[in-house]
Amino acid sequence: MAFAERFEDLEIWQESRRLHKLVYLALDKCKDFSFRDQMRRAALSVMNNISEGFERRTKMDFAHFLDLSKGSAGEVRSMTYAAEDVEILQPLVCENFRTD
Repeated sequence: MAFAERFEDLEIWQESRRLHKLVYLALDKCKDFSFRDQMRRAALSVMNNISEGFERRTKMDFAHFLDLSKGSAGEVRSMTYAAEDVEILQPLVCENFRTD
């Protein structure tokens, strides 16, 4: 199997791009600006860390940035619970984030 030539070819990056879009749109009407911005930044960090690690062109750097990306994905997942608890997002929306 050949290694991808561009980060855009990576399925993991494509999925993280979809996650970012879903988070961004789901929080469009959120009036808690700090919460909204933090969750959006965390989702954006997932895709950006994947691309940055890929562009570094070493396996060690890529692995490190994938680890950072996983941490940001965990932050997004954690924030779905907080969003559900204080009714920023509907439970079904939050569940969809956690299972996709």
